[in-house]
Amino acid sequence: MSETATGSRPDLSAAIAAEVERYLRRRIAAFGLPENLLEAIGYAVLGSGKRLRPQLTVLCCEANGGDREIALGPAAALELIHGFSLVHDDLPAMDDSTLRRGRPSLHVHAGEAMAILAGDAMMSLAFELVTDADLGEARTAAVVGELARATTRMIAGQVYDTLGGFPPELTQPQCLHLTHRNKTGALLRGACRIGAICGGADDEQLEALTRYGEAVGLMFQIVDDLLDVTQSTEHTGKTTGKDLSAGKLTFPGVLGIEGSWAEVERLQERAHEALAAFGPAAAGLRDLCNYMAVRTK
Repeated sequence: MSETATGSRPDLSAAIAAEVERYLRRRIAAFGLPENLLEAIGYAVLGSGKRLRPQLTVLCCEANGGDREIALGPAAALELIHGFSLVHDDLPAMDDSTLRRGRPSLHVHAGEAMAILAGDAMMSLAFELVTDADLGEARTAAVVGELARATTRMIAGQVYDTLGGFPPELTQPQCLHLTHRNKTGALLRGACRIGAICGGADDEQLEALTRYGEAVGLMFQIVDDLLDVTQSTEHTGKTTGKDLSAGKLTFPGVLGIEGSWAEVERLQERAHEALAAFGPAAAGLRDLCNYMAVRTK
């Protein structure tokens, strides 16, 4: 796992990502939907992507002594919600992105109507995966609530990012943080909280993993903004430079590149501090945090 310093994915998280991939393939095939819809959903979520949100769910569950198997359904649900957000984010009415994960966006591949419908289906199927999981009544209700809140906050962040609507008293940096605590951070924070709930966390453990999720969620977005101005489209697999051309608020635009990297380091430290009480059980979360801080795509 020492390779996290180079931006390579930690071995443990790669294994979790592969397990979630297998779970998603099996469950998507069993949904009993029209073949063209299944193909579109599979195109959007299978065979690519970092699987960061499912990894966080599984690792937070295990950090509390929980069984990985019990977290797979909620973990896969988070990936479906994330996939739905990317499909809709790429639409011409939104970011109008024609490239995602190194290949044509879903609306280019299958048409706008199918992209909209596939995104809608991914959202509802995510909740089906949670209710199918063997969590018990109380934990199922808690996970459904967390997933719903995280999804709604993510959508609110997209509104801020695309359409504005900020409270008038906020400064530009405050608007930037508000956008990305919601658009990107909410689902990453929710992934940590859902994993903690699956693992039977007490209030103190849940709060610690919430702090961790908030730190890595914002850190992830800052790195994403930095990659948008420092890396090529060919390297990242998605169109770069589009935020700048669209006039969007970004961390490099507000803090500068050096200031943005300094903020990444600060958030990385905060994430590690949040994990202190978990000891060796949180080693996977520490490694994943380090990878997220230095990733190059």
